[in-house]
Amino acid sequence: MGKKVAIVGAGVSGLAAIRCCLEEGLEPICFERSNDVGGLWKFSSHVEEGRASIYQSVFTNSSKEMMCFPDFPYPDDFPNYMHHSKLQEYIKSFAQKKDLLRYIQFETLVSSIKKCSSFLTTGQWVVVTEKDGKQESVLFDAVMICSGHHVYPNMPTDSFPGLEHFQGKCMHSRDYKGPGDFQGKKVLVIGLGNSASDIAVEVSRLATQVIISTRSGSWVMSRVWNDGYPWDMVYVTRFASFLRNILPSFVSDWLYVKKMNTWFKHENYGLMPLNGPLRKEPVFNDELPARILCGTVSIKPIVTKFTETSAVFEDGTVFEAIDCVIFATGYGYAYPFLEDSIIKSRNNEVTLYKGIFPPQLEKPTMAVIGLVQSLGAAIPTADLQARWAAKVFTNACVLPTTNEMMDDIDEKMGKKLKWFGQSHTLQTDYITYMDELSSFIGAKPNIPWLFVTDPQLALEVYFGPCSPYQFRLMGPGKWDGARSAILTQWKRTVKPTRTRAVGEAQRPCHLYDLLQMLFFPVFFLAVLLTFY
Repeated sequence: MGKKVAIVGAGVSGLAAIRCCLEEGLEPICFERSNDVGGLWKFSSHVEEGRASIYQSVFTNSSKEMMCFPDFPYPDDFPNYMHHSKLQEYIKSFAQKKDLLRYIQFETLVSSIKKCSSFLTTGQWVVVTEKDGKQESVLFDAVMICSGHHVYPNMPTDSFPGLEHFQGKCMHSRDYKGPGDFQGKKVLVIGLGNSASDIAVEVSRLATQVIISTRSGSWVMSRVWNDGYPWDMVYVTRFASFLRNILPSFVSDWLYVKKMNTWFKHENYGLMPLNGPLRKEPVFNDELPARILCGTVSIKPIVTKFTETSAVFEDGTVFEAIDCVIFATGYGYAYPFLEDSIIKSRNNEVTLYKGIFPPQLEKPTMAVIGLVQSLGAAIPTADLQARWAAKVFTNACVLPTTNEMMDDIDEKMGKKLKWFGQSHTLQTDYITYMDELSSFIGAKPNIPWLFVTDPQLALEVYFGPCSPYQFRLMGPGKWDGARSAILTQWKRTVKPTRTRAVGEAQRPCHLYDLLQMLFFPVFFLAVLLTFY
């Protein structure tokens, strides 16, 4: 084995890191504070300190073909959107089939990670762990932090005057496990993200009244899109990304808003974002509009103050006799085992090159895997990040200078503010980001070459969903089954829904996409001719 790599956390990012280290001849040792793999997706009926927490009813927002490990498709009969228990089953199967469990030390807490005394020359780290009350200090050549960012809840209590006098119950969405305790209650949910919407919808079936308070609104999308296909298999395509990037911003923004309003008019439901064209992550909830229509959930603006029993909203209205306030206000980035200056190297903000490497380290021997947020699935993103990081650790890939990395971070930050607005998450465009990472390791799909050598595959790669298999199709880490997986992905998509077979299975038509592509140049030409 080669260099020793410490991996913090055995969720999907940690498992990807272990596997990628093994592919590069590194020696991974993963430390997991719980007794099982899965991280966020390992459900517990109670909140555990230092671990992510989900509620019983959680389902995925990404479909199975878009959120798999790139060389490990889900079983054909798995549903497209999975309950957390089904995803955990898949994660455990991956760990077992890839023989990763023997590299994990369970029930082991990472207490601290510090540069060793010879870091300037060796780049090594001293990792202190604790198990059964005993501490151990071990020297590692590199570190991969895969502990996620759904652990430390953000409770903005200082932002709500009078909250200290409120006599009802206050809790964070992290502490929510199910709706049973809310029978007949009046509930206020602060926030309008995925957790807020899920909780509000679920609680509204038992509660007397549920109100969601939102500062800026959100786009709400259904998991079911055009012709009943999963949203991401229709929306996350190379062709669609190409259109979004080449069209003038005013046209791209108009199309985006129009598409977001296809299902229902957000302004009629009080959900319309204050800055509609911003590409911040939408909310995926198939029931929220119906619950609003039925009157069991209402949307209100931000709370300006609390009294002992009520909340006053920005529009002057009051929600009286509140029993419980649920803060679905996200999470903070915290790595208590690490010096803040390593990750937050500027203005107390997370500053990482490509969302992975601390740019000001003297040696590139630390990587953060799974922190980047995009309108795409976490598993393939973590896999590609870990592949690149492992190659950097073995010197197969070289990072730019510190100044070049900081310049790149500044440039990306400017684009981020334009596309996603002021946000504390490291958001990015999924396909652009994945192509960038895969190009660093020589695994980016060569589309022109595919059109020459394999037109059938090229059409599916370019016009079809940008599924994870594309990034194991060629180059280092190539998977021999990638071509077949891409060409059969629609078959696996419809299988679990065609439990009553009626007619032939249908799939999207690439000809329609080609006609769409031709429409825009013709449209703009017509507009130019009209004015000139």
